[in-house]
Amino acid sequence: MGYRVVVVGATGNVGREMLNILAERQFPADEVAVLASRKSLGTEVSFGDETLKTKDLDTFDFTGWDMALFAIGSDATKTYAPKAAAAGCVVIDNSSLYRYDPAIPLIVPECNPGAIHDYKNKNIIANPNCSTAQMVVALKPLHDRARIKRVVVSTYQSVSGAGKDGMDELWDQTKAVYNPTDDIAPKKFQKQIAFNVIPHIDVFMEDGSTKEEWKMVAETKKIVDTSIKVTATCVRVPVFVGHSEAVNIEFEDFLDEDEARDILREAPGVMVIDKREAGGYVTPIECVGDFATFISRIRQDSTIENGLNLWCVSDNLRKGAALNAVQIAELLGREVLKKG
Repeated sequence: MGYRVVVVGATGNVGREMLNILAERQFPADEVAVLASRKSLGTEVSFGDETLKTKDLDTFDFTGWDMALFAIGSDATKTYAPKAAAAGCVVIDNSSLYRYDPAIPLIVPECNPGAIHDYKNKNIIANPNCSTAQMVVALKPLHDRARIKRVVVSTYQSVSGAGKDGMDELWDQTKAVYNPTDDIAPKKFQKQIAFNVIPHIDVFMEDGSTKEEWKMVAETKKIVDTSIKVTATCVRVPVFVGHSEAVNIEFEDFLDEDEARDILREAPGVMVIDKREAGGYVTPIECVGDFATFISRIRQDSTIENGLNLWCVSDNLRKGAALNAVQIAELLGREVLKKG
């Protein structure tokens, strides 16, 4: 016997990717319901070889369903996730709403699978921010070996992290550069994104950080270790899909770059592509559609006593969102619900 699974926000980028990944990984689902807002009611979405019609989220009864993967943003999640949880359906939420609630587990299965049992507190599990998810997959095995003291990360985040509107704006502005009669004015982003980079994701906070940067700090501490110091600069770049990160790590103990490379080669969810030659590294366009987090450019940092640098690339719609949510669902089924 398999699971009864709900995908909430099934018509969006992340919701569609959740359905793709559930099918690709042959998740043991006996039944899948796809939900959307009333304006998208009846929209057809693909699930493997099947075509499913969306149902109305507002009137859906979650009673009798095992788990619900939410991809609808914080405001709507605040309304509907408690309803699903109260009906006995475990919520796996992709928004930021519950990530910082100490009673709700924030899970990356490769890093802190044992936290899955804390779902019982509120029947809700949080999925981390896209930029955090790929970084901690690389940090955790290194931390287990040499204890990380401090992380300095600069991100290069694709426009798909801002949803379909972000992707459309990059496309429209790129065309407009070559056709001066077209409108190039920014709408989704703060400045022109085509042929540009924008060091601003989410809102600014009092200390000058953006909330995206704060998320990386808070989530890394919750997932890996509260003692790790993290500072981040998050930048939007004109790439459609795939986030990249330049990560500088300071350890308590010395860790040789060759040992680090070997550790990461054995780490779950990680693929090391690290040749010191032209093209011997992974770029975001090469990671699209892949499950792995790719690590390249592993090298010693000679400016500090125990330092390493590395380059980290992942499909943000997958590991940064949909894939991690499905992996949480798999972990929940395997460790807790134990059907099938």
